Amino acid sequence: MKPQNFLPEDYRPAEDEPFMNERQLEYFRRKLRAWKHELQEQSAETLEGLQDSARNVPDIADRASEETDRALELRTRDRQRKLVSKIDAALRRIESGEYGYCEMTGEPISLKRLDARPIATMTLEAQERHERRERVHRDD
Repeated sequence: MKPQNFLPEDYRPAEDEPFMNERQLEYFRRKLRAWKHELQEQSAETLEGLQDSARNVPDIADRASEETDRALELRTRDRQRKLVSKIDAALRRIESGEYGYCEMTGEPISLKRLDARPIATMTLEAQERHERRERVHRDD
C-alpha cells in the first residue's frame, strides 16, 4: 500500500478528478513549498551580495551606481518577502481546507489558474471584477 502523499513525478491535477482531493492538495503543497524554498535561497544570496557590496567606493559615479543596485536589491527582497507571506497563507489554506476556492464567491478556482499562480485567492472573473473596482475607486 502506498502512502497517502505519494505522487508520481509527472502528476498534474486534472479536471476529471474530484476537486482538491488529497493528490491535488499534495501537488499544490509541494509546489508552494518548493517555490518558498527557492525564494528563501535567493533572499540569502541577496543578503550575502549586499554585505559584500557594503564597501567604501571612492568614485562618486561608482558609488551612485552601487547605491542604485543596492536599492533595487532591497526592493526585490521586499517583494520576495511579501511573496513568501502569500505562500505561507496558501499553505495555511491547504491545511484548513479552504485552498482552491475563491474568497469572494466560494467557487472553485480553475486548476490552470492555480497551477500558474498557486497563491491565487480568487477566480479569474472575481479578480477582474476586483481590479476594475480598484481602478474606478483609484480614479475618484
